[in-house]
Amino acid sequence: MVDHPADIVSPTSDHVLPLKTSTVDAAAAGRVPYDKPTPQNSVMLLIDHQIGLMVGVRDFTSLAKMAKALGIPTLLSSSNAQWQNGDTLPELRELFADQPIYRRTGIINCYEDPTFRHAFESLLADTGRTHVILSGVTIGTCCSMPTLAMLNDGYRVFPVIDACGAWNSCEAEAAMARMSRAGAELVTVFALGCELQADWKLPSGEAMFGPFTNELPEYGFVIQNFWNNANQHVVSDPFGTVK
Repeated sequence: MVDHPADIVSPTSDHVLPLKTSTVDAAAAGRVPYDKPTPQNSVMLLIDHQIGLMVGVRDFTSLAKMAKALGIPTLLSSSNAQWQNGDTLPELRELFADQPIYRRTGIINCYEDPTFRHAFESLLADTGRTHVILSGVTIGTCCSMPTLAMLNDGYRVFPVIDACGAWNSCEAEAAMARMSRAGAELVTVFALGCELQADWKLPSGEAMFGPFTNELPEYGFVIQNFWNNANQHVVSDPFGTVK
């Protein structure tokens, strides 16, 4: 048997390190800046998650619950709810019961709707936030169209592609290619949640554990399997939760 050196365990008092180079300096050096979304700099837009449009949508509830857990200001909008598209999903109405739904009456691109844009711009002005996390049904219209428009106007946009849904794979692939080419930073619910949380020791960790465990079933299975076998662990737990 080879004698391995002792493991090096990071102190539980450690915090997330900032980058050594500012985004401005990184751009000046010809690198792609990493200006990541955080709970402090982001707003979230949930566009047209309506009963009549829910074709192939999967992870919208986990995204919404992450926004709630992290206190990210969120705007909801619907289009033609009085007709074929139906009302906003009950889960979202309940989760954001204290928020109005901005009901567009014909304008497809939410950013081109005067009432919604006023609410959006007012939210950014009031909060000082700069990053826009967006999901919409479907990805080819209610996600990609406002994304392209916001990129044109200088916003930093993060479309959450697996919280959108599409009529078919061609629509999804075309929309993702178009948004990415325009400069959007495409993300998925799980990766975005990790990026936003950054450190499970932060106070929001407990609230974020629910969406990860209950709304993302594959990861929930991982969690369940671990705790079912927790006492057979081979790596000591620096937090003392596993005995």
